[in-house]
Amino acid sequence: MISVSDLEFFVRVVAAGSLSALARELGVTPPAVSTRLARLEARLGARLLTRTTRSLKLTHEGQLYLAEGTELLAALQGLEERVSGTSQGPRGLLRVNATMGFGRRFVAPAVSAFCEQYPSVQVHLELTDRLLSLTDSQIDVGIRFGKVPDSRMVAKRIANNRRFLAASPGYLARCGVPMVPEDLVRHACLVVRSNELAYGTWQLARNGKVKHVRVGGSASTNDGETALAWALDGRGVVLATEWNTAEHIAAGALTVLLEDWSPVPADVYVVYLRQKNLSRRIKVFVEFLQQWFAARRPLPR
Repeated sequence: MISVSDLEFFVRVVAAGSLSALARELGVTPPAVSTRLARLEARLGARLLTRTTRSLKLTHEGQLYLAEGTELLAALQGLEERVSGTSQGPRGLLRVNATMGFGRRFVAPAVSAFCEQYPSVQVHLELTDRLLSLTDSQIDVGIRFGKVPDSRMVAKRIANNRRFLAASPGYLARCGVPMVPEDLVRHACLVVRSNELAYGTWQLARNGKVKHVRVGGSASTNDGETALAWALDGRGVVLATEWNTAEHIAAGALTVLLEDWSPVPADVYVVYLRQKNLSRRIKVFVEFLQQWFAARRPLPR
C-alpha cells in the first residue's frame, strides 16, 4: 500500500541533502530520521539511498521512487486544490531556485511581494552559485537565463535581458575606446565563467554577421556581480546584462561600448517540470513573476 506520508518524508530527505539536515529541519535527532528511512526501505524491500553522515546518493530504486512519487504527490495536491475550490487561493510549500546575484537583487523582493499577496503559500528560496536540478533537488520552480534545451521542462520568459559591453569612463580614459570587436583583444576584459558561453570567448552579432572574439585579462571570476564591481572600479571591460547595470549606466558610472554589436541575450525564464496536473501555486507564482518583472523594466539606454 502506498503511504503518502512516506512519500513526503522521502522527498524531504532528498531535498535536504543529508539525514542530519532533515533532522534539523524537523527538530528531531538524526537517528530518528535514519530509523524512519530504514523502516521505509524495509517495507518496500529495496534500498533507496546510499548514505553517509554528510551525503546521500539515490539508488536505481530510489530514483524510481522519487520520480514517480513526486508526480503522485503533485497529482494529489492538484486534486485537493480542485476539490477545495479556487476561493481559498493557492497554498502549500513552493521551492524556488535562483542564482545568488540575480536572486538577491530581483527574485527575493518578488518572493516577498508574492508572500504578502498569497500568505497561504510558504516559499523556500534556494540561492546557489550553481543552478540546481529541478528533479534531483525537488525544486518546484527555477529562474534561468537563456532558453532551456530540456523537453522535460516548461520555460516561460518573464523578462527580456539584453547583454552589452561596458566599461567605466576612467578605464576608457586610460586605455581608449574599442571601436570594432577585434579591439577587445588589446583590452583588459573581465571574463565570467558561464555555463552557456564558451569560457573567454565573446560572441557579437550585427546585421546577421557573427564574430567570436577571444578575450582575456588579469582578472576573471565565476560571479557576475564581482565582474561588475571590478568594471565599476575601472579594472576593464565587462560583458553585462541590462538588469544588473541599468542604474550604473544611467548614472554615468559605466559606458556602453560597440553599441551596434549585440552579444547573445540572457533573457530570464521561469522553468518547471512538465506535469499533467500542475499545482495551482506554481501557476499563480509564474503569473505573478511575469507581472512583477514587466512592471519593473530597466530604464532603456
